[in-house]
Amino acid sequence: MEKSEKERVVVSGLDIPFWDLVWFMVKLALASIPAMLILYIFIMLFGLLFGGIANLMAPLPGV
Repeated sequence: MEKSEKERVVVSGLDIPFWDLVWFMVKLALASIPAMLILYIFIMLFGLLFGGIANLMAPLPGV
């Protein structure tokens, strides 16, 4: 089989017990907390960097 060929997959049925799905969603919610903290720190550092650069480029008052 060549790499350019693609296989198609069709999912016809999915049977997941309700409580297994609930437990998966709880774990997903708990795993998102550290991910959001990491993103928050990254965005905060990015804003501080560009805020500092913008402050250096701003004209001084009275000049």
